[in-house]
Amino acid sequence: MNEFVLKYGCNPNQKPSRVFMKDGKDLPIEILCGKPGYINLLDAFNGWQLVKELKKATGLPAATSFKHVSPAGAAVGLPLSDVERKIYWVDDMGELTALASAYARARGADRMSSFGDFISLSDVCDVATAKLIKREVSDGIIAPGYEPEALEILKAKKKGNYCIIKIDENYVPAPVEQKDVFGVTFEQGRNELVINDELFADVVTDNKEIPESAKIDLAIAMITLKYTQSNSVCYAKGGQAIGIGAGQQSRIHCTRLAGSKADNWYLRQNSKVLNLPFKDNIGRADRDNTIDVYMSDDYMDVLADGTWENFFTEKPEILTREEKRAWLDTLTDVSLGSDAFFPFGDNIERAHRSGVKYIAQPGGSIRDDNVIETCNKYGMAMCFTKIRLFHH
Repeated sequence: MNEFVLKYGCNPNQKPSRVFMKDGKDLPIEILCGKPGYINLLDAFNGWQLVKELKKATGLPAATSFKHVSPAGAAVGLPLSDVERKIYWVDDMGELTALASAYARARGADRMSSFGDFISLSDVCDVATAKLIKREVSDGIIAPGYEPEALEILKAKKKGNYCIIKIDENYVPAPVEQKDVFGVTFEQGRNELVINDELFADVVTDNKEIPESAKIDLAIAMITLKYTQSNSVCYAKGGQAIGIGAGQQSRIHCTRLAGSKADNWYLRQNSKVLNLPFKDNIGRADRDNTIDVYMSDDYMDVLADGTWENFFTEKPEILTREEKRAWLDTLTDVSLGSDAFFPFGDNIERAHRSGVKYIAQPGGSIRDDNVIETCNKYGMAMCFTKIRLFHH
C-alpha cells in the first residue's frame, strides 16, 4: 500500500487528505483494524520514534501515551510498587509484563491528558498489555506486532472500530524530511541525535554525581522532549515521565506546567487521595476528574454539601494547602530535562519545589552562571548537553 486516503485532515473542512510515499515505495504500516485520522497518524509516527529510541537507550520495553502530537506520558518497563499499581488503576490486574508496566506508567502519569490517547509500544503487544488497554478510553495503537489473543482483545474495542496499526520495525526513513506550509516547502535533515550517557558527561555544578538511575530518567526526559512540541520541559522519576510541559512560549511557564503535573502525580500517592471513599458506580474517568478537582484549590466543587454525595460514600477531609506542601517536600531525586537552555534561575527555583535533583539542559545562556549558582544553592547536579531539541 503506497497511499492511504483519510477521511479529512486536522479538521473536517480540510479535504482531500491522504498519506503516501513520495518515492513510490509501500507505506511502512499495515492497518489491522479501524481507520486512523490525520492526527492519529501524526501521534502514531512520533510516538513510535519515541518508544523505539527509549528501548534502544535503556534496553527496556517502552510505551508512550500521545495526545495532539505531544506525549502525555512516556515510560520504560520497570516493576510497579503497590502504590503505583493503585494510582494507575491496575492493582486488580494481577502480574503485569514489563511492557504492560511501561504502558501503565505512561498512561498513569497524567491520566487527565491521556484520556483518548494514541498508544505506541516498542515491542509486540502482549495479552497483559491488551487487557490493560481494553479498559482505557483510547483512539488507537501502533506496535511492531501483536500476539493473536492480544489482537482479538483490541479488535473488540470501540465496537470493532479501534485503530490498530502494525509498523515495520526495520523501516528507515529518508535522511532529509519535508513539509509544506502556506504552499512553501520546508526541508531539513532529520534529527538523528542519539541520546545516551555521553550527553550527560559535562556536569557544571559543584555536585558532580549523577547515579545510573538518574541517567536513565534523564534519557527518558530528553528522548521524550525530542518528540514534544516546543518549548518543552520534562520531569522524570523511576523510569517514567511524571510531568511534561509542551508548546509554551515562555520557558518558566513550561517549567511551571510540567512541575504542576509532576506535583499532581505525587499528590495522588498521598494517603488522603489513595483512600478517597468512592462509590462503586463511579467510573475510572470520573474518578480521575474528581481526584484532579479534589487536589486543586477548587476542592469544594466536589466536597460541598449536596455535591460530595454524588461521588463518595462519606465526606472526605480536605487536603489542605499546608498538607500538600508538606507532602510535596518529601518528593526527591527527580530528574529534569529541557529542550533549550534555561535563561533564568527562576526555572531552577520552581524545579526545586518539585523535588528535582538532576538536570540536563543545553546551556549557552548569558545567565548560565546564575542558573548554575541556583543549582548549587540546592545541591543539584546539572549537566550541559550542548544540544537543543526543538520539535515543531
